[in-house]
Amino acid sequence: MAELPLSGGCLCARVRYEITKPLVSAGYCHCTRCQRRTGTAAAASARIAPGSLRILSGQELIKTWRPPDGFAKLFCSNCGGALWSQSQEDPEVISVRMGTFDKDPGIRPSARSYVAYAAPWEPIPDDGLPRFPEARKS
Repeated sequence: MAELPLSGGCLCARVRYEITKPLVSAGYCHCTRCQRRTGTAAAASARIAPGSLRILSGQELIKTWRPPDGFAKLFCSNCGGALWSQSQEDPEVISVRMGTFDKDPGIRPSARSYVAYAAPWEPIPDDGLPRFPEARKS
């Protein structure tokens, strides 16, 4: 487990945040939306405990894209860095992009979701993680 609070931020470091409770879970998403948002084959995200995200600086720079379905995507409007996604149905459900943490978050992805949409140019590694064609099952 990582030492709390767990800190992180965007590429330009103008948005800074901390997580005050242990992370709940982590996983990879291979959906087309995550591919296009990150420019990679999959997004690695960590689900946080409700109420544990505290923005330390740059609140005014955080912008949100709300697709017609799925989670809202929050990012820094200065550098474009993806920060976290948030359920549009329950705003307490937030998944932070693992690449934004300053240090080892103490958790590892435990599943791969939306593998039916995996990028053909990047084979999914044979890492033993459960794979879900669509959304991860609880």
